[in-house]
Amino acid sequence: MRVAVLVSGSGTILDAILARGVPVSVVVADRRCGALARAERNGIAVELLERTDFSAAFDRDAYSTSVADVIAGHGIDLVAMAGWGTVFSSPMHEVFGGRILNTHPALLPAFPGWHAVRDALAYGVKVTGCTVHVAGLEVDTGRILAQRAVDVFDDDDETSLHERIKVVEREIYPSTIEAILDGRIVLEATGGVPASSRTTVPVRSDQ
Repeated sequence: MRVAVLVSGSGTILDAILARGVPVSVVVADRRCGALARAERNGIAVELLERTDFSAAFDRDAYSTSVADVIAGHGIDLVAMAGWGTVFSSPMHEVFGGRILNTHPALLPAFPGWHAVRDALAYGVKVTGCTVHVAGLEVDTGRILAQRAVDVFDDDDETSLHERIKVVEREIYPSTIEAILDGRIVLEATGGVPASSRTTVPVRSDQ
């Protein structure tokens, strides 16, 4: 099984995935970032599909199609978003639906969205955590594959709590990928629609 990792930042999750021996075939970035250098140092193919438009006019379908085509060109079976910064619309899911993984810094379905850690603190929970899930068209939806709880301390702020969640993320994300690769977790692929059959499905455009 060939794995692609999608990155936008420093590459700490990528490092955790590589440290577990996951065979990453290509690393794709939507902006110039430290993770690309990490990939190159490990002899992994890199693809930079730089997103230059962050306005309301951003053509999400065209960008999603470009990413899907590049990844498909590497013969990829499994896509792992690792701090990836752009939400995909339907063209990506039509090709790789059911095979795109993501993580979220809360115990989904609680606290979806971009401010999960802040929201958990505001709500006053004593336990939050990290979720590994299959990415869907709607943000923070899809089948939950793994979760681990993280205690909330009385003196926590958003930064301190998020850092402890990231430690857990770097543990359960690689182990979940391993479980998929060795067959302990079986994904239900829904993608594989030819480009000529792709249709547009509106998605939330807050990223």
